[in-house]
Amino acid sequence: MNEILQPEGWAKPIGYANGVAARGRLVFVGGQVGWNGQQQWETDDFAGQVRQTLENIVAILAEAGAGPQHITTMTWYFTSKQEYLANLKGLGQAYRDVIGKHFPAMAAVEVTALVEDRAKVEIQAIAVVPD
Repeated sequence: MNEILQPEGWAKPIGYANGVAARGRLVFVGGQVGWNGQQQWETDDFAGQVRQTLENIVAILAEAGAGPQHITTMTWYFTSKQEYLANLKGLGQAYRDVIGKHFPAMAAVEVTALVEDRAKVEIQAIAVVPD
């Protein structure tokens, strides 16, 4: 079981955890983008790419016998902070639909470009499956 680390007196974060402690088998998910398993783009919509990216992460976790509840940290890279902020509602819905109400430690970073030209977001994740 993962332990959420929330220092006393700190404001509770919304949509992420400040820290997570875990013990078990580590699963590292390389940066995923919003294309399907055949590396084909189905949408250029930001929230749509987020949904597909999260679905890709869940599929990789399943290969290790893990699920979204085992994710301890995620790093999000996106090409436009403005597009990210403008799509928070759709992004949040996609996250809840695919990951649920599990909020690991997260970082979000705007980058000038991603390796895949059509990609608007890339997400890397680490999960810990309890012993």
